[in-house]
Amino acid sequence: MLSTLIRTLALALFALIAAQTSALAFTLEVSGNISHYTDAANKRYVFSDRDLFAMPVHSISTSTSWTPRRKFDGVAVADILKKVGAKGHTLSMHALNDYYIDIPLSDVEHYNIILAYKMDGEMLKIRNFGPLFLVYPRDDSGPELNSPLYNSRFIWQVNRIVIK
Repeated sequence: MLSTLIRTLALALFALIAAQTSALAFTLEVSGNISHYTDAANKRYVFSDRDLFAMPVHSISTSTSWTPRRKFDGVAVADILKKVGAKGHTLSMHALNDYYIDIPLSDVEHYNIILAYKMDGEMLKIRNFGPLFLVYPRDDSGPELNSPLYNSRFIWQVNRIVIK
């Protein structure tokens, strides 16, 4: 009887851990003017969270309009664009809630922006800017990045990029 209860609790705990782990998984879809695909039929490149974690990690320590100075870790947007063979002038960044913002490709080159998946060493969750948060080096790049225009480009809950 006791062994059955222990086995049932162990299975329940395993199921809970598995559910939480899969709930943290996310993808990033890149489409538009690209030349490399993981899904050629739909002309898109889909990164799993594991694909992004396997790419070189870049960090930016900065404040945002919503946070004091924090250390953000993630993937350089330039690395993502290279991987998909992006050819264009504008990145249309889309969030889980259907918000989107167009960002000139020159921002990628000029500011070395990242798609952060960690803040101060903790994985971002949907309730705190996750799964991906577009971060600029606001504190290190002069007053230009501390403006309404650039504040609007700090998009969070990013799940899709369309290259135009």
